[in-house]
Amino acid sequence: MADLTAIPPLGGHDETTGDLRLRERGDLALVSIAVPLGGEATLAKALRSAFKLDLPDPGRFSASATHYLIRTGPDQLLLAFAHAAPDAEPRVAKALKGAAYTTDQTGAWAVLELSGPNCRTVLERICPLDLHDMAFPVGAAHRTLMEHLGVLILHTDADTFLLMSASSSAMSFLHALRTSIRYVS
Repeated sequence: MADLTAIPPLGGHDETTGDLRLRERGDLALVSIAVPLGGEATLAKALRSAFKLDLPDPGRFSASATHYLIRTGPDQLLLAFAHAAPDAEPRVAKALKGAAYTTDQTGAWAVLELSGPNCRTVLERICPLDLHDMAFPVGAAHRTLMEHLGVLILHTDADTFLLMSASSSAMSFLHALRTSIRYVS
């Protein structure tokens, strides 16, 4: 039997321009979590027990040393965590012990991390959100558009953002970010 290895949509892109780093986070598994009707309290307990994560409020994410739990809509979450094997969803489902409906989303997204002191300036050129710390602090997560592409943006650290877009348009997304970086650097 052939050994199948997943290749991230951008081939592991990692580039530094000046003090900015843009790298693909192909190491992250993504699992969507849907809350059953009336099951939020049960899911909250299961997430705390399994992953040491609290249910985030809308527009926020919660994080541990190894996981991000992103509120993507009413009764909808996305769990992102480092996991190389193709069995992320069954592991999450098992850990949650039936408290939610889960679906693997890893192949549907391209995930990029932009870091450096000028990362906000790069994003301001292509993102309509107010990314100032007062409006978009560390822990914030929102859906938006960047260059007409749907993006989920997380502010993960002082000068670091995690950006997720459809893997089907990954090259266009990368091009938009690289072009903005070029004009800022």
